[in-house]
Amino acid sequence: MGLFAGTEFDRPPHCEKCEELESECVCPPEAKAVTSPGSQKLKVFTEKRKRGKMVTVVSGHANEVDVVQSLLTKLKTLCGAGGTLKEGNIEIQGDHVARVKKSLAEMGYKVT
Repeated sequence: MGLFAGTEFDRPPHCEKCEELESECVCPPEAKAVTSPGSQKLKVFTEKRKRGKMVTVVSGHANEVDVVQSLLTKLKTLCGAGGTLKEGNIEIQGDHVARVKKSLAEMGYKVT
């Protein structure tokens, strides 16, 4: 006999909406709330790294992984350069401030 035999913890999990077993549930998943570009104020600037390398940094975006990853991909393609996500900021190799600001403004972001 198990530790929780006969208690609510012994029973398989059920869906909160339709009361079916979670393995048999057909309820659609809840849509995630996405922050609109117009409500985000992004700051674009350059930083000088070791050995004189310039990096364009975009900060101030909402921390929504899927949206930030797609934005990073678009900016890397636009600039023709490599880039990454570090410490919650998008970093693009090289000095591309004007190009990135213009592109973000066209996408609907508020840019400073």
